[in-house]
Amino acid sequence: MKIILARPRGFCAGVERAIKCVEEALERYGPPVYVLNDIVHNAHVVSDLRDKGAVFVKRVDDVPKGAHLLFSAHGVGPDRYEHANQYEMQVIDATCPLVEKVHNEARRFAAKDFTIVLIGEPGHDETVGTMGWAPEHIRRVLTVEDVEALEVPNPDRISYITQTTLSVEDCSRVMEALKQKYPNIQGPPKADICYATSNRQAAVNALSPEVDLVLVVGDRESANSNRLADICRAKGKPAHLICDASAIDDAWFDGVESVLITAGASAPERLVQGVIEYLQSKGPTEVVESEVMAENVHFNLPRELSARK
Repeated sequence: MKIILARPRGFCAGVERAIKCVEEALERYGPPVYVLNDIVHNAHVVSDLRDKGAVFVKRVDDVPKGAHLLFSAHGVGPDRYEHANQYEMQVIDATCPLVEKVHNEARRFAAKDFTIVLIGEPGHDETVGTMGWAPEHIRRVLTVEDVEALEVPNPDRISYITQTTLSVEDCSRVMEALKQKYPNIQGPPKADICYATSNRQAAVNALSPEVDLVLVVGDRESANSNRLADICRAKGKPAHLICDASAIDDAWFDGVESVLITAGASAPERLVQGVIEYLQSKGPTEVVESEVMAENVHFNLPRELSARK
């Protein structure tokens, strides 16, 4: 069997930064360090950090007064900061800088009294956090049908922003529908969908025609991982989203001579290597890494952790 490894794949700069934030906080302050929601959407990453002393909570109310509290890469609304300050918590903000960019856009458009259309998934941590920055101004949509049903008070004072981990193609269709319905709509000066999401989708689009099957290593809760599998299926290519090698069904490989392996932006490389080792244990394989585009993006740690100890 031929195995093509997509590149880029796996961790993005925002995920690397968020994980490093937890590890650095544990080293500086010792456990427990509390983390609101999953630091990134990957159960393996969360489990590893929990073993090191991180405590993951769903509510700020569950964090003791004065404790160190870390906000995840997906970001939160201002009410979480206010609550943390009220109870004298030591906040470490691991929000991805590209998500923070979307928050800034929401505040900017809200200050102009615009209706803000957020293209995003309902209930996703990032969407919830973004909406918190301008709750009275934001209307959420995800599909062209949502746009058709949308009503705004002033069609001449409307803008759009997007969740950073959506399908580029799907998001483009929704943006086009918005522009057709509201010709004067304003958008961000630079696309909100992050470089890592776009690059991993571009790699899958370029490489999936060369194979019989696609395996996406990633968590069910990971939006960008789900999009990678969805893109392949939409093009008629069999694709499976797997958390790790244990989720593989050997029946998938009946008649398969070539497979593409990629990974979502929150999936550790060790899980990818585990999938390769599993396939190698089943018979002869040829592993080829194919780079569609280079990535060299790094984000500095937040000021709470970048200062000298």
